[in-house]
Amino acid sequence: MKWSRVIAIGSCVALASVARASAQEQDIRGYYLNVATGVAGGAFNESAASDLQRLRLMASPTWRGLDFDFAYEHSLNLQTQVSAAAPLGLGVGREPGMWLGLQGTLESTERLNWRHRIDRAAVRIGLGPSTEVTVGRQPVSWATTLLLTPADPFVPFDVEDPFREYRTGVDALRVQTFLGAFTDVDVVLRPADFSDGNRTITALGRVRSVIAGTEVSAWAGALHDEAASSVAVTATFVGAAARAEFVVREIDGETRTRLAIGLDRGFIVAARDLYVVLEVQRDELGAASRDGIPTVLASGPASRGELLVLGRDAAAVQFAYAVHPLWSVDLLTLANLNDPSALLGPAVSHAPSGETNLRLGIFVGLGHEADSLGQPGSEFGAVPWVGYLSFTAFF
Repeated sequence: MKWSRVIAIGSCVALASVARASAQEQDIRGYYLNVATGVAGGAFNESAASDLQRLRLMASPTWRGLDFDFAYEHSLNLQTQVSAAAPLGLGVGREPGMWLGLQGTLESTERLNWRHRIDRAAVRIGLGPSTEVTVGRQPVSWATTLLLTPADPFVPFDVEDPFREYRTGVDALRVQTFLGAFTDVDVVLRPADFSDGNRTITALGRVRSVIAGTEVSAWAGALHDEAASSVAVTATFVGAAARAEFVVREIDGETRTRLAIGLDRGFIVAARDLYVVLEVQRDELGAASRDGIPTVLASGPASRGELLVLGRDAAAVQFAYAVHPLWSVDLLTLANLNDPSALLGPAVSHAPSGETNLRLGIFVGLGHEADSLGQPGSEFGAVPWVGYLSFTAFF
């Protein structure tokens, strides 16, 4: 029996055993996801279809003052063509820097990929009334902006993947101290082991507080073995939230900066809720033109999953409108302003209950396509039309 199958069986048994021993009424919860996608044929790709299925089991038991957090996932991807893997990583999500060997491939062929992983495996213990220590695979987010998040030094949500319901866990030791109702200190030590063989250490400390109604935070330390620091601010005015985050990084001996600012606000339109997010980003880790895209793709930050957009200048706009208590429509626009190119993602969702959701949408790439040699004409120009239908059930 393969070790990956042993992990799969053992993880299910462990989850069930720990959850059964918990005193909580609802021990195990989870969700099932099915995403059917169709990719239109183009100059550089054949039309194809695929189906992604994901099953996730979760438990958060307590035992003798210890708080546990477990999550275990299976993902099965079927495709009609060898090259049919959906672009943009739809439904796949990123798994960068998993240090603990808690994931693997159960079966892989030209048209089938069956993977599994323990996405959460952490224990938290309280040290006194104001300090908590968490060790293991856990979600950590220091983002301030919502879509373009260069100041999040861990694994941000991928805005191009609308099917990731839970933030990917990272293997880390975390110490949080709460100095008051509005002030906390957060220290994270994270070793990372990447698929290309590189191993790095991230050791960062963050201070966050609320001053006169404005949230201010700053972090500093080593990010993937190199010096980094950041400041971020969130303020509210005229009913809108204004967010900004600024990062200074050392990359191969050179100092680079990353900046993102944004506004988000809710409105009432025709007695229904409309939510709008506008963000722009200036990132010196990105390419200043389409000619620099291959170099950026081969860079360390890109291989570690730190870049959401490959261009130096980017913008993101998202609208979400509840047309009915059970129906909503939304539109995501993600633009590389240097190519220029853009990705459009309109969708409609139906939620007949709090436990199920049906979503129909497309992704359309706009911009110059790749040339005859396969060199990218723009970041999103070569993206074919991708249609999808997803069903999610929580239990």
